[in-house]
Order: sequence, then structure tokens, then C-alpha cells
Amino acid sequence: MKTETAAGQPPAKKEWLHRLGSTAYWFEAIKKWAWILVRFVLIFGISFVILYPILLKISISFKSMSDLYDPTVIWIPRTFTLENFKLVFTAMNYPGVLMNTLWLSSAVMLLQTITCVLAGYGFARIKFRGSGLLFAAVIFTILVPTQTIMIPLYLNFKNFDVMGLIELFRGSPANLINTYWPFLISAALGMGVKTGLYVYIFRQFFRGIPREIEEAAYVDGAGYFKTFGRIILPNAIPSMVTVMLFSFVWQWNDSFFTNMYLNEPKVMSSMMSSSGFTIATYLTGGGQAAASYTQDPFFMSMMMNTSVLMAILPLIIIYLFVQRHFVESVERSGLVG
Repeated sequence: MKTETAAGQPPAKKEWLHRLGSTAYWFEAIKKWAWILVRFVLIFGISFVILYPILLKISISFKSMSDLYDPTVIWIPRTFTLENFKLVFTAMNYPGVLMNTLWLSSAVMLLQTITCVLAGYGFARIKFRGSGLLFAAVIFTILVPTQTIMIPLYLNFKNFDVMGLIELFRGSPANLINTYWPFLISAALGMGVKTGLYVYIFRQFFRGIPREIEEAAYVDGAGYFKTFGRIILPNAIPSMVTVMLFSFVWQWNDSFFTNMYLNEPKVMSSMMSSSGFTIATYLTGGGQAAASYTQDPFFMSMMMNTSVLMAILPLIIIYLFVQRHFVESVERSGLVG
């Protein structure tokens, strides 16, 4: 038989009624649901800002010319077509450009990772007079716009020489413009895209590794380079994955240096910048008819969106396979925490 209070109600029911009428209970419930709502709005808004351009490009790339001129067609085309993809694939020599970009981005990624991991470890462990000032100069390279050094860089690679040796043997400096050598040399010598950021990531990560690990290796007879290769590098895999992915993606998307060093659209970023005119020339064979195509904003928009979508498609595929490793590497690297 259940016990009852003086009012004739079970204790559990009375306690529930008391909590229901409590102001603090309702305040906590409202605060909880308000935070859920605010978090949903923030996540939805950020996701919309990120995904909207991609969704728009997907919608436009599957449209025909009649759909572009139809004001009633907004998102879903009346007739889906793959002609835009076939046109970009053929006119822009997509397989060749894709292989060139993969090769260049992979080579730059490897060279930058090797250079930055050595520099980051040196700044984290080796202390010498002026090391702080030198590291400040590295950080300063992140803040300086690349446009301020574009003319010296261009002239340096247009008349490339190493202490006069190339001119001594060839009779004139080497012209590296319209080749991949400027990207490879810059990456190997610590002047690539976002190199300062990568050095900072490695430095922060190495500073978090206890010195006792290295001291124990020294006691066991390991040398400086053996300790670095056998002890430090295996522990630096998370930061290396982060830098490798960042380096690959930024080189893939870089348009400033590719347009400065390359005269022809050999890689994805330069392909996107000239896709409209190139496709118009391909359709008409050049001449005045190509100019009429380029003056059509709808045609240019459709070709640009299709070429951009095809350019970022390999990155999306790569991210689908490595997203788990990327998130884990960012969490364990010096970017957070």
C-alpha cells in the first residue's frame, strides 16, 4: 500500500508538482532549449555560407543554355545535361591539367613538409643568439602580402643564377618562367605558399613534446639526427598530416603564383581563370565569333562555374577519404588546445 502525505497525494507526485512550479526549473529548461536553438542557427548559418556556392555551381553546371535564360528556373534545371562537363573536359584538356596539378601539388607538398619540419624543430629546440628575432621574421612572412615581392621573385626566376655558375657555363642566366622550377625551388628553400604558417605549426607541436624523451635517447647513445629521425618524427605524424594537407590544397588552389610563373593554363587554378575564353575559342575556332561568346555573361557564368566545380572535385574526393585523419591531426597538432 502506497504511503500518502497529509494532503492525500503520493510523495513522488507532490515532488513533481513542486518542481513543475519552481521558477528555477523553468529557467533552466528555457536556457537549455534557447542554447540548442542558438547553436542550431549558428551551425546552419555557417554551413549555408560554406555550402551555398558549391550548391549554386552544381545547379548551374547541369543547366542548359535555355535554362539559364529562363527566369523561372532557379535551382533545379528543367533538362539536366552533361554537355557542360564534356565541353570543359575536352576544351581545357582536363586529364592533362589534372595530372600536372597532381604532380606539382604533391612535389611542393613533400618539399615544404621536409623543409618546414626541420625549421620548426630547430626553432623549438635549438636556442641561439637571435633565434627569437629570426622566428619573428618567419612569422612576419605570414603578414606581408605576396604582391610586395612579386617583381623581385619574377625577375629572380626569369634570370635565375647560382653565384654566377649558370652564366659561367651557359653564357647567360637560366629562364625558369613557364616551368615548374620556381614552385619547387621556393618550396625547397622555405619560400613556398604559407611556409611561415607551417613552420609555426611544427614549432608549436615540438614545444609540446617533453624534453625528457630526447634526453633519454641521448643517454642511450642516440645522436642528434638519430633522435630526430627515430623519436621525434614518429611523434610528429599528426602535425605532418596537417601541414601536408594544407600545403597540397593551397598549392592546388593558388592562382597568384601560377599566373605569375606560368604563361599557359597548365594547372587547375590557371585553367579556371581563362576557362570562358578558352572554351569560346574551342567552340568557334577563334576570331570575332569567340568574342561574341565571351560577351555573353550567362555563357561565361556557366563555363566558369562548371570549370570551378571540376577543379575542386578532386579535392572533395580526397577530403572524403582523409577527413577522419585530418580532424584527428588538427586536434593533436599545435592548431588547437
